[in-house]
Amino acid sequence: MPTHPHAPRGVIAPGQLFVDDQGAVAQLHGVGIQRFGGRFYAWGEDKTSAGTFGGVACYSSPDLATWTAHGHALAVSPDVPDLAPGRVVERPKVLRNPDGKFVMFLHVDSADYAYARVGWAVAERPEGPYTYLRSERPLGNISRDIGVFVDHDGTDDDGTGYLLSEDREHGLHIYRLSADYLAVEEIVATTLTPPSDHPAGPHGYESPALVKVDGLYYLFGSELTGWSTNDNKVATASSPAGPWSDWADFAPSGSATYDSQTSTIVTVQGSQCTSHVYVGDRWDRDDLFHSAPVWLPVRIADGAARLEWRDAWTVDPVTGVIA
Repeated sequence: MPTHPHAPRGVIAPGQLFVDDQGAVAQLHGVGIQRFGGRFYAWGEDKTSAGTFGGVACYSSPDLATWTAHGHALAVSPDVPDLAPGRVVERPKVLRNPDGKFVMFLHVDSADYAYARVGWAVAERPEGPYTYLRSERPLGNISRDIGVFVDHDGTDDDGTGYLLSEDREHGLHIYRLSADYLAVEEIVATTLTPPSDHPAGPHGYESPALVKVDGLYYLFGSELTGWSTNDNKVATASSPAGPWSDWADFAPSGSATYDSQTSTIVTVQGSQCTSHVYVGDRWDRDDLFHSAPVWLPVRIADGAARLEWRDAWTVDPVTGVIA
């Protein structure tokens, strides 16, 4: 068992590590999470090699708290330059396209973060193995932290896929994907912090996540402060194309989002209610392997989001009730 603080199996304890069915520290860093066939699948950065690529680890869970390891969905590959030792591969996110294929998106970079591209891989099963396809700068723009979203809830369900990508030269882009999610087709919106809010001038956000609740879109993101945490923000719009509202805190001001950075927002649709889970990282730059998850209920309604601290909690995947 790990010597760092870890949550009891079956419980979410913010700031404490998850331990998988093998008794190992679950590598759920920069994670993407989707629900397929009644199970939650998670793809995280394996930080065995610290800041460089150690593989994309895959886990599944019935309840977001009891994790089963499935090995590497995408492994280090010396023969593939983008996946070779020494590369930086972060923020794995997966969507299932209309043809049933699982599409993995990645932030692919060099050790000096100058490469700045988005990568694609595909598989027939959520746990993989994934076949790496390519990387590119979408529409010529640099791409670092990424998120993904499919517009599949509400009356305007059209199955459109979106890639969220941080480009600090121009802002946080929302790209519309092709029908199979394997290409970027256009920028539908770019969001910036107003110059009045930042003495250094307008800038974008990183670690983006997008969710739709009652017909309104909520875009979450982090200030650009590297490994240091900050007060993450949320903005809203009636369409991914905007216009987007001003950015606002969703955790207590000055808490640095309970000392964490957004990774994704998970929707748990149950028989009694629909709950939302904030999935964040508390990065330890000197020990990335043991960087702790900070996962908390987030109330999203009526144009606002609020993160709720709980020392330990669970969510019922059938009813959607948080306890």
